[in-house]
Amino acid sequence: MVKMLIGHKGSGKTKRMIDLVNTQVQDAKGSIVFINKNSRLIYDLDYKIRVICMEDFPHVTNEDEYIGFLFGIMSSDNDIETIFLDGIMSHRDFALDILPSFIEKIKVISKETGIDFVISVSAELEEMIGVDFENMEVLN
Repeated sequence: MVKMLIGHKGSGKTKRMIDLVNTQVQDAKGSIVFINKNSRLIYDLDYKIRVICMEDFPHVTNEDEYIGFLFGIMSSDNDIETIFLDGIMSHRDFALDILPSFIEKIKVISKETGIDFVISVSAELEEMIGVDFENMEVLN
């Protein structure tokens, strides 16, 4: 399942995502991964959550490299339940025009692997032209 938190910068998406991940990890039977632009949130997250900072991987620069990066994370841990992608628009060269294709790829990966994805996007619903929200959940 793919879930999204949508809203402009400063609308509380990251705080909501932190609350979601910290709550989920308490009952998780597998691993939880939280991918963020930098390490500023590391102390807000439960110690059981695997935190990945994209600033540590400067060579991941586009959609295909990011998908490959996710596959690398998944191949290193067969017990991942959920991957949280906080502020995806701030990770490298992401823009609204590639969001529909990225989300479709994430939906396929989720369906094939059984891993849930929670993605926060700094945009309003009306700005996300071309994104197919079928078989997804918008959390706000």
